Amino acid sequence: MTGARRRQHAWMAAGAGVVVLVAVAGLLEAALRTGLLNRYIVPLPSEVVASVPRIIAEENIPERFLATFKECLIAMLLVAGIGIPVGMLLFRLPRLRAATESWIAALAAAPIVLMYPLFLVMFGRSLETIVVMGLIAGLPPVILKTLEGFSGTRRVLVDVGRSLRLSALQSFTKILLPAALPTIFVGLRLGLIFCLINIVGVEFLINFGGLGQVINDLAERYDLPGTYAAIGFVVLTSVLFFIATERIERWLRPHA
Repeated sequence: MTGARRRQHAWMAAGAGVVVLVAVAGLLEAALRTGLLNRYIVPLPSEVVASVPRIIAEENIPERFLATFKECLIAMLLVAGIGIPVGMLLFRLPRLRAATESWIAALAAAPIVLMYPLFLVMFGRSLETIVVMGLIAGLPPVILKTLEGFSGTRRVLVDVGRSLRLSALQSFTKILLPAALPTIFVGLRLGLIFCLINIVGVEFLINFGGLGQVINDLAERYDLPGTYAAIGFVVLTSVLFFIATERIERWLRPHA
């Protein structure tokens, strides 16, 4: 697929997504106005949209958004810097993989956010607590997907490298890493989801900075439109990170 075709396809997909979102919002608006859904639980989508300028002005949303974005960025850089090398190490050491893989998978399913009192004792009510919680939550999928990516490299490719007498480094950079990259980026996206959920959750629980604190404040005031609008900014954070990871992957795999 050429660059122009790829960009056209991306714009068409984005446009279809916007159309679906508007249609769902319209159906929800109609269901709320006709009484099929309770407006005391779910606000009107039109009210949510109308509340965006208000909460931006009153709740200092740009600064809160940047705080959550920075926390997630730090956590994801640590996740990538630790999780990918650990996944590579487990690939190289089968006995270590056999001893630890099931524990890492179990950690991925654990409710990490409930551990926040422990980290409050260790780091206090601070940025470090939030970042470490995001780091621990994001590591398992990155480790497991990195391991899966390297393990799933076709044996014939490795054999071709050996027949060409490639060094270990050349075999890694020319064969193993390019073959594993798509799966590694799947792990990074999953890690991002886990990171963001836990970061916003801890911000909400300890009422410390970021969008989580705004959501907590608005919910306690029973400002439903504002609460849902603030959640929309959390979704925006996730979208920006997904776009960034997609661009990085495309840069690393220009011919994919």
